[in-house]
Amino acid sequence: MNLIHARLVVEDDPFLRLLGVVLDPAADPQRIAAYADFFAHDLPDFDGWLRQLRRRLPRLVPATVDLVASGAALRGALPGADFAVVESLPFGAAELAAAARLRAVHKYGAIPGNIDTAACAVRGISVLTLRRRANIACAEHTFALMLGLSRRLQRVINRISTASLQAAGFAPRNFDRRHTANSNWARIPGLSLLHGTTLGIVGMGEIGREVALRGAAFGMNLLYHQRTRLPPADEACHQAHYADLDTLLEASDWIAVCLPGNATTRHLFNAGRFARIKPGARLINISRAEIIERAALLAALRSGRLGGFALDPLYEAPGRDDDELLQFDNVLLTPHIAAQPRFNALDDIADLLAALEEKMS
Repeated sequence: MNLIHARLVVEDDPFLRLLGVVLDPAADPQRIAAYADFFAHDLPDFDGWLRQLRRRLPRLVPATVDLVASGAALRGALPGADFAVVESLPFGAAELAAAARLRAVHKYGAIPGNIDTAACAVRGISVLTLRRRANIACAEHTFALMLGLSRRLQRVINRISTASLQAAGFAPRNFDRRHTANSNWARIPGLSLLHGTTLGIVGMGEIGREVALRGAAFGMNLLYHQRTRLPPADEACHQAHYADLDTLLEASDWIAVCLPGNATTRHLFNAGRFARIKPGARLINISRAEIIERAALLAALRSGRLGGFALDPLYEAPGRDDDELLQFDNVLLTPHIAAQPRFNALDDIADLLAALEEKMS
């Protein structure tokens, strides 16, 4: 039984709001119902999940959860707080000065770059991290899209008969088996490898680094760009080489966009950037669609300069069957499923809370 009522200050995030649903008896019933609906297609019994998780947190439940959306709100809420949970909000000397009772700071992610870990260590405050399954899933989805384009799956999937292949514009016919093998009897042109090609990663945050790990495993040459270059040890760990953005665009066979969607990244890929892209390169965006200017994207596809494109999430949700992007046979679109299944988020939240539970002893 929890004899000490813990208090958490939590960055306001669509997934971190779930901490209040789990821990706080005063959680808004409408919020609880909204999360039950949000998880229902993967987790029909949300209430059962809540009960089971709460039983695993006897020292932490119940607790008060205060959501904050800015640095100022974070500092204002820290007096009396036992834990802080942040994703992007800075946590440094000013925050520590306001947090006399703090036991731990939990980064909702694996890279605590926004937390002054040295200052926390001086105070004896633990800094906890989490390798989020959702980020891993986004990296896996990136490669699902890349492999789909490289193997032209959007054109050939489930087309196994002569008639269906001919309907797709191919000319299937067996080879002379007296002399040759019969692989690709469907005679699909333009298939390609990932191995040995160059992958340019724009944004080497949590998802970008997961993409890099998988690109290295595929035997790809890795370039990356972001505002701040990684330390040499991190570059070596991910087998990635820094390049300015223009150089990356000019050299990459594949470009993966792994950036947050905000005012600074909106339309980062515009007509000028598409003019710098290596002819025939393929672009994968598993970040916000608006990072790529739609009109410039369509022009690059029409001209053939862009050799392929894949996107998740879409420019609008739900999408439209008459979306012009669907007219291109080198485009793959998926309906915001990159971070799925929902158990990624559920398990991440459970692990985060289990780490805080340990700090209650």
